Amino acid sequence: MKDLIRVRSLISAEVEMLLNQQVKKEAYSSSIYLSMASWCNRNGFDYSSDYFFKQAEEERQHQLKFYKYILDMGGNAVSPEVTGIKQEYNSFREVFEEALDQEISVTQSIKNIYARCLKEQDFVTNEFLNWFLKEQREEEYKARRALELFEVIGEEGTGRWQIDKHVGDIKYNSEA
Repeated sequence: MKDLIRVRSLISAEVEMLLNQQVKKEAYSSSIYLSMASWCNRNGFDYSSDYFFKQAEEERQHQLKFYKYILDMGGNAVSPEVTGIKQEYNSFREVFEEALDQEISVTQSIKNIYARCLKEQDFVTNEFLNWFLKEQREEEYKARRALELFEVIGEEGTGRWQIDKHVGDIKYNSEA
């Protein structure tokens, strides 16, 4: 029966596996961002907490886009188990360093799927992935800019408060 179903699927078994891994990565990212939001909230960084709540919701939406795409292509989307979420951070800066690392990891994963699809000539999935590559460009930009605030403003005195206040103001304009 599995072979009959696979014939009807528009994606290969390997691409389906990679997409399901990406579903899990997006779920993991969402959970990480919720943890960061919680840490920021507990430590008095309310604006950053709001920023990470928004990031968590975006990652959840990305997870659902991948999930629905797998289903639309006739594949078997797998609801992931997410464990091992870090709850404590040593510093405000560490939260943002890890956020950037997470975005870079997600970008690399999407690029790996894209490369596999090129090899298989799965142009439909690559077209789908183009939106995510643009999105990752924005996400990495915002994460880098947030981290740069630590250098520009500094953490001494009211520095962390200023950083917290300005994190939500970071915007990306690809038209510039």
